[in-house]
Amino acid sequence: MPLIASIPSPSDGVIDIGISLHVYGVLLAIGVIVASIIAERRWKRWGHDPREFQSVLVLMVICGLIGARLYHVITDYQLFEGDWLRVFEVWEGGLSIWGVVLGGMIGLIVMCRIKGHDSLGLMDAIVPGLAIAQAIGRWGNWFNQELFGEPTDLPWGLEIDPENRPAGFDKKPTFHPTFLYESLYVLVLIAMLVRIERRVQLKRGQLSALYVMGYTFGRFFLEHLRIDDANLILGFRVNAWVSVVAFLAGLGWFLWLGRNSTVDESKYAAISGPPRIAA
Repeated sequence: MPLIASIPSPSDGVIDIGISLHVYGVLLAIGVIVASIIAERRWKRWGHDPREFQSVLVLMVICGLIGARLYHVITDYQLFEGDWLRVFEVWEGGLSIWGVVLGGMIGLIVMCRIKGHDSLGLMDAIVPGLAIAQAIGRWGNWFNQELFGEPTDLPWGLEIDPENRPAGFDKKPTFHPTFLYESLYVLVLIAMLVRIERRVQLKRGQLSALYVMGYTFGRFFLEHLRIDDANLILGFRVNAWVSVVAFLAGLGWFLWLGRNSTVDESKYAAISGPPRIAA
């Protein structure tokens, strides 16, 4: 039967404006800018000096990008065997959200220790912007025609060019747009978490822990849809196992913070009123 509707994929992930710009990289840059603006405004609205956030931003971004690439290279090392210089071709895709969070967190903690800033508070300020940056960055997978899901005949099936289809799926024209699913999921998730933040006095760092739990819960199911090559452990993709471990770690972190962290009263005085992500 002919398809009723589908989502076309861009034929090229490069924009030529005199110089060639890889859309994947452009979207990442936009995501970093948007996340930084939201985080700085939240931090300032809570009564803190925005220069505190600015002082940790550069190292946090650098560590996040390095971590994102390292995670991908380590978990999918077979993709680079015989041509290790491709490790540096980040514009072709291959940046992991796990590495972004872990690397960025390390950079943040290091700078907060050096500067004497509140690391848990800054993490909570950053979480909504991080989620929006993630939602933006996922569209780079659309332009690169990568990391899609199983074949589907649903009206929102994603058209993939024959040369980008995995072996065994040559005759399947449309696939689940997992980039779109994840993008929408994290936006809904962060809207829910910001609402919780406005209704419940969470301890410092607990918003970040909830985000880890919420994201990994959804990511576990998305991993079962994806058909790109991935290493398996006991029949499950590596990232599915990482989701389980990270969820449990987030749960333990949330409970530990409930006993050992404190409520920032000035923060909740600042965010009372109509719900909003940043103002």
